[in-house]
Amino acid sequence: MAELWWIYSKPVPADSRELWTLFLQCSCITAVIGGLFYNWMFASLEYSWHLSIAMAIPFSLLLLLTLFLVHPARCVFSMIMPTLGTKQGRKLLFSTCIMIAVVNITPNIISNIKTILQVIQCICKSSSDSLLNSTALLEKVSWEFGDAVQEATHSIYKPMNGHFRFSLLQNSSLIYQKMHLAGEKISREFLSVEVLVKDSVRVANRLAAGFFMLYLCFESSWYLKNYLTNLSFDNFYITKKLECLVMDRRAAHLLVGSSKKLIRPTGLKLSREEVVLCLVQAMLVTVALMLMLVLVAMDHFAFSVADTAVRKAAQFSAVPVTLSIKYKAEIGIMPFLYKLFWRPSEALPLRDFNRTYHHHLIFSSARCRISPPRPPNPSVLLVVGLLFCILYGSVFLEPFARRLCRGIAASFFQGCEEKRVLHLYRRLARRHSRE
Repeated sequence: MAELWWIYSKPVPADSRELWTLFLQCSCITAVIGGLFYNWMFASLEYSWHLSIAMAIPFSLLLLLTLFLVHPARCVFSMIMPTLGTKQGRKLLFSTCIMIAVVNITPNIISNIKTILQVIQCICKSSSDSLLNSTALLEKVSWEFGDAVQEATHSIYKPMNGHFRFSLLQNSSLIYQKMHLAGEKISREFLSVEVLVKDSVRVANRLAAGFFMLYLCFESSWYLKNYLTNLSFDNFYITKKLECLVMDRRAAHLLVGSSKKLIRPTGLKLSREEVVLCLVQAMLVTVALMLMLVLVAMDHFAFSVADTAVRKAAQFSAVPVTLSIKYKAEIGIMPFLYKLFWRPSEALPLRDFNRTYHHHLIFSSARCRISPPRPPNPSVLLVVGLLFCILYGSVFLEPFARRLCRGIAASFFQGCEEKRVLHLYRRLARRHSRE
């Protein structure tokens, strides 16, 4: 492995064997990265498979030529992998989490809200149908009551026909049509909102992912540029070359006196600046986790409400309604004569009307089409939780990722590393002389 890395990090191969070894290494790396690039475009960014293949093949060929011919490009590409453990890699993971949440959780919430609206629509339709049937009962009651009034003792006392006519039953189809149109309009609006959210987030995620990948390459290039041009950049490590230089010049006291400011790149010790940076990044990840948990809680809440609405609507019992009519009427016989002689008037009683009618108001019907509520997908929660565990891990591994970037740059440009070690040694010597 050390020999393969030596061949890979050399500026120019020494012979044909190293040349073919380098070509084979670049080919294997290109094949793996090309497959990951295709899977990223097809599965994560949701491009079509033929477009993903059409993009992956030229990308792989270009990557192969670049890695094989350009030595600094190999260094930048090698530093991209540990750079994924820094904040740029976390941005990509954040983008992936948002895409997973929007594609899987948001449609689930919208579907449960549609289920709640379907329950409300069913209750409105069933109750209106039951109310319309109650108008038919009222019409029946009015006709029976009118017939009872018509049954007088003598034809001369029969009142005029006073039957009621209810025209509401003639407009029942219009009511059903309006309710159906309203339900269809709500469904179309929810479908359009769902499609708009999916498309908007898909486009935003594609743009963000492309930007983050380009910025990832830019940050690796920026690190390499500073490493090559600024001798003080990220130069506070006790490396083996520094230890050898100190031992050759018999200045071991420089490392002893600066042990609090210098750290070993292979050790687990973190500087104060690195600890503060890790805590700040952990707080930002926690804020993002809280927002994601709010979205997950909304998903569970929408499912709970939809499930409760469906179960309670199925348990709605019919509400009994009782209509009791008690009617008693008398017809006075020439009352003005009795009033003239101050005598009580006599009345001709009609037939009494005392009947009771029963009706049931129904608020839910089995004929309603209600889609079952969709429970939260546990696999989505597992994936999101795993991604956030990786995010928290990357927060505390970021200092070590930067050290690995420095080690990669040092192996590719050993001449520059010797200059940086000498610069650090001189800086420590000047500081020691001032003290």
